[in-house]
This record gives sequence, C-alpha cells and structure tokens, in this order.
Amino acid sequence: MGGIRVSMEVGSDGVAVITMSNPPVNALHPMIIAGLKEKYTEAMNRDDVKAIVLTGDVGKFSGGFDINVFAEIHKTGDLSRLPDVSVELVVNTMEDAKKPSVAAIQGLALGGGLELAMGCHARISTPEAQLGLPELTLGVIPGFGGTQRLPRLVGLSKAIEMMLLSKSIRAKEGKEYGLIDAIVPPEELIKISRLWALEIAERRKPWISSLHRTDRLGSLAEVREILKAARQQAKRIAPNMPQHQVCLDAIEEGVVCGGYAGVLKEAKVFKELVLSSTSKGLVHVFFAQRATSKVPNVTDVGLRPRQIKRVAVIGGGLMGSGIATALILNNISVILKEIDSKFLQKGLKTIEANLEGLVKKGSLTQDKMNKALSLLKGVLDYSDFKHVDMVIEAVIENVSLKQLIFADIEKFCPPTCILATNTSTIDLNIVGEKTHSQDRIVGAHFFSPAHVMPLLEIVRTEKTSPQVIFDLMTVGKTIKKVPVVVGNCAGFAVNRTFFPYNQAASMLVHLGVDVFRIDRVISNFGMPMGPFQLQDLAGYGVYFAVGEIYDSAFRGRTFRSDLVKLLVENGRNGKSNGKGFYIYEKGSKPKPDPSIQAIVEESRRHANIMPGGKPIIVSDQEILEMVFFPVVNEACRVMDERVVVRASDLDIASVLGMGFPRYRGGIVFWADTVGAGYIYSRLKKWAEIYGGFFKPSSYLEERANKGLLLSMLDMSPLEASRSRM
Repeated sequence: MGGIRVSMEVGSDGVAVITMSNPPVNALHPMIIAGLKEKYTEAMNRDDVKAIVLTGDVGKFSGGFDINVFAEIHKTGDLSRLPDVSVELVVNTMEDAKKPSVAAIQGLALGGGLELAMGCHARISTPEAQLGLPELTLGVIPGFGGTQRLPRLVGLSKAIEMMLLSKSIRAKEGKEYGLIDAIVPPEELIKISRLWALEIAERRKPWISSLHRTDRLGSLAEVREILKAARQQAKRIAPNMPQHQVCLDAIEEGVVCGGYAGVLKEAKVFKELVLSSTSKGLVHVFFAQRATSKVPNVTDVGLRPRQIKRVAVIGGGLMGSGIATALILNNISVILKEIDSKFLQKGLKTIEANLEGLVKKGSLTQDKMNKALSLLKGVLDYSDFKHVDMVIEAVIENVSLKQLIFADIEKFCPPTCILATNTSTIDLNIVGEKTHSQDRIVGAHFFSPAHVMPLLEIVRTEKTSPQVIFDLMTVGKTIKKVPVVVGNCAGFAVNRTFFPYNQAASMLVHLGVDVFRIDRVISNFGMPMGPFQLQDLAGYGVYFAVGEIYDSAFRGRTFRSDLVKLLVENGRNGKSNGKGFYIYEKGSKPKPDPSIQAIVEESRRHANIMPGGKPIIVSDQEILEMVFFPVVNEACRVMDERVVVRASDLDIASVLGMGFPRYRGGIVFWADTVGAGYIYSRLKKWAEIYGGFFKPSSYLEERANKGLLLSMLDMSPLEASRSRM
C-alpha cells in the first residue's frame, strides 16, 4: 500500500500543509483516516505550527470514502472496519481544535472528501472543482457530518437537493451558496490558503465552526415545511429505498436538537445503512460496472486500440439514427446509408431531433449540436464506404436482408474495417454466413433509444478477433456506454435472459390474472414499467420478429399466445398509434384500457390453459415470482453455457439494459438474496402444474441441492479459456 499516505510540511510561516495521497482520487482509505489523525495530533502538539491547510495530492482534494471498504463489510458483516471519522476526526481533532484549518480544494471534493472540507474553518477552491455528497447512490447517507454541516453552510433547500439527488455543483456555484469562501487560480491555491489560515489564527478573519452555525437554517416552521415537501419527493423518486428518508431524519434531528446531536444520529444510522440490502445491491452494481472492462484474452494480452474515426451506419430507423446520434455527439464521423432519399431524409431529421431534444434539456449547447451535425453525411450507396473504420448494420430483424448487406459491405470496405451488426437476437454466424471475414464480424447491440440507453452488448463469435472486440469496447467507452462482452447465441445475454419475462406475464394473463394488476406488481417491484406497457412502447413488430426466433432456439420452454395478434387485428399497435393495452394521449400518462377485456377473453379461449377452466388465484408476491423466476432460470442457462464472462456482467446488463432496479443489485445478485433453493422449489412446483415453461435448469438444480450461490460460476482454467468466452 505504498501509494497511500498522509504527509505534512511545516513552513517558516507557521502553517502545516497536510496532504492526502491515494491516487487516482485520494479516496479515504482507513490508512488515510489514521494518517490524518496522526498528522493533526502532531500539528496540535508542535509549538511552531499556528494553523493548518488540508489538501490532496495530484490536483484532487478527495473523491470520498474508499468504497472497497463497504464491499469488504458486505462480505464479512464486520462494521469494525469503519473508522470513527465523524466524531473522533472531524469534530474533535479538526473542528474543535485550538488551531484553525483551511481546506485547499482542487479537482473534486466529493462525499467524505467534502465532509472533511466542511469540518475545516474555511474552504478555498479552484474554479473548476466539483463538490457534492453522492452517498445516497450507494445506499448510505453522508456519514462524516455532511447531513449537519451542508445545510448550515448552503441553506436547507439547496443541501437537501444536493444530497437527495446526489447532485454535485462547481466551486463557482459553491461560492454563491456559501460553501466556498474564496475562488483562486490553481497556482495560487496553497499560497492563499496558507495566508487565510494564518489570518484566522491571528483573528483577522472569522474562526467559524460550521456545525455551530444556525443562521442559514431558517425558523423551525420553515424547516418542517421544507422537510415535509422533501419527504414527499423522496417517496416519489425512491419508493423502495430507505436512505432518502433516513437522510432527512438525520437532518431533522440536527435542526431540532442541535448539530452535535445530529452528528451522533447520523453516525448511528450510517452504520445501520451500510449493512442494508439496498447498500449491498448498489455497491455490487458499482463494482459490477467496473468489472466489465476486464475481458480474458482481450484486455489482458497487451492489445492497443486502433483509431476508429469514421463509422458507417446502415439503416436510419429508430436504432440506426440513435446509434448515429451517439457517435457524432462524441466526435466520431458518421456516414448514414439508406435505400432511398425519403428514408434517408427521415433518418437525418430524426438525428437532428435527437440533438434538439438534448439542447432543450440543457445537456447540449447549440454550438456542440452544430459541431455534431457537421460530422454527419447521408448516402444512398456504398461508394463512401472505402474509407470507413467500422460499419454498424441496423436494419430490421430479417436474416436474408442482413446476409445480403454483409456480403456487400465486405466488398466495399477496407480489409481492416470492423463489420458490426446491431441485431438483438439473430445468431452472428448466420448473419455473416456469406462472407469470408468471420474474424471481423461482431455484434454491437445497442438498446433503444440508442443515444440515451447506457448499455452496449458486444457479441463475439468463436472467430471474432480479440482486436476487433477491444476496438469496439474502446468505441463504447468513447461514446459513454458501458460495454459488456458476451457470447453468441439466440438473443445473446440480455434479451435471451429476459425472453421469459414477457412470456411469463402473458401466461399469467391466460391463466386468468388481470393484465394491469401484473404491470402494477412489476412496477411496484421497481421496474420502470410493467411488461405489457413495455410491449406497447417497443411496438408489436418486435414481438412478432423475435417470437419465432425464440420458439425455434428454445423449443419446449416458450409460451406463445394470440393476444398481440388479436390486438393488431383490432386496430391496436401500441404507443405508435395511441392504443394498445393502454391508451396514449399527448401530455398525459398512459391509461389502462378496460375495453381490451373482450380481446383478452378471446385469447384466453384460444389458449385454453386455465386449470379446470377457472382463473387461478394468486397473491402479488406469486405474480412477482412467476414473472421473474423464469428469468432467473434462463440467466442460469446463460451462465452455464458461459455466454457471459462473469455473473456480475448479467447484473449490470439487466440494470442498464432492462431497467432492473439498481438497488436490488441486478438479476443474479437479487436471485441469490432470494436463494437458489426457494427459486428451484417454486419453479419445480409450477412445472408440474403448468408445464415445461417453468422447468428448472440443471445449473439451478445443482446449486439449489448444494446450497451454492448462483453467481459462483466456478470457472476452471479450461472453461475460462473457451474461445466463446
């Protein structure tokens, strides 16, 4: 741990500069905390030290508490790994000390880093520094006094906004709100901070302990009003998570009973939250996302990424235009190809509308929009393809059309050009069957809308070269996606894992359960919407296109009905024409349409699967299990076949690709909290009553019998080296 240290230099002016060093962001590892206590104690005991400046190494103050410590605690349950920072260090050693401290902030002061800075008696910052308390995104609350000091420095409303929404601000805004005392250029940061610290020591500047301030809090009546509104907002934005309400409890305690009482309350509930299932889930997802960048035999064999500067996108529909948008937003030139000028104009207009939407939201400037559009060119033939580094085919899910396109592009593109397809389900070996360039063929499966959704599923065949995979991973990161590398099979990892999701919901409807009740249960669990509203949104074309692919690939474990076909025959196409399972009117939320009942009844008659012809009686919990346990079962097959590198790749993919609730840790992590034994027993029982759709996989059965976690892939070196993964 040689890189982790706290150093102290005392100048002839009597100022001790204490520097935290733990690259890259000076995370507060327990060794840093111990080092701070030690250096502060030394400074207090030295007669030649009048004041202290606290800063961070390599142009960063501190990115906050070391999250690896949370992960260790989640494994062991041992809370003694959490050092006492809040009372022992921030209150007793820093804030109540007989010598003043000034925080010299550069780069970032986030989480525990900002909390240390708020324990100092003044904060000087460079203009670009990022300040915030994002702890709630990890299922905890600020635990080093942040719930008490931030409201006292910036006012209650702003503090609540920063904490509940994990919203960071720049130092310039921090100065306006009173969080920062002065803004200085980087080269003068330490010099001015030293002078400021001396002036406090000599009583020429105020010596302010932020915990004791009350001037920014407002009257008790105002506080209660603000907290009441914040609690309602928290219920709305985080219905299944405890940390938002707990954060507000800690703030309230401090306002009503005083700052120190608030600090004690905060420290107590912080420890409780660290062990909560929400924190375990969110911390798991945090690390799962980072793990995706490690792919055996790709990222560990010394490859260097090639420059991908020009990309051709074939097809300007919803997916093609979204992919093109993501590329030009990140400085990659795009040639958009369509079959005729009408479709081409429509595609180019969609891209422009995507960018305009971002400008309206304030996340893109007009200048940047113009710059992005200058990188876009529309074409109707392949003549411009001779200079591209990569092609992404994004046409409809039609095998012969895709084969024709791949045979064409192989002729027109340079021999090193990456040939990618955005197919969501079709086996890549079939797509590239008619080419001689199997090593350059790769899946680049984006999720809709492609310029918004963060997941990029990279699909490799047994022949795809590691260089091609590595290059596509690099492009993924450039365009701000999370690339997950998976093996080649029908549906790949995400859509294959989740194909039973809609089918199980459909089976429940045909067993007599109400459509809208199923959607309500699934939404309450934390999915962005239920399976039927999702079908409306995706459009029924997708349902028909992929249904047959799954039927032939997973024979004997699918469920098909006439329900969607009957909806279409009744003039319903989902959201695209304003009516599906729901009614869609501009400016209002989708409304359940009770008049579909007759269509549902007709489909039930066709399917005829109700036991004894009577609707089944199920609880909400059983609905949840009957929809999600078949998904877990398919995830087990995906892991067993080594379609993913590791179980956590399925977790992050389910969160980013399907909207599975992040705080539940992803599909496999959640299944392990439920237990393989329980999931197996329920599926086995349903398989006996309702048939092969619910039949437990051998992977699930084995782990249930041995009491093992589903996430333990137990990869032997032989299996790990299989070229598919």
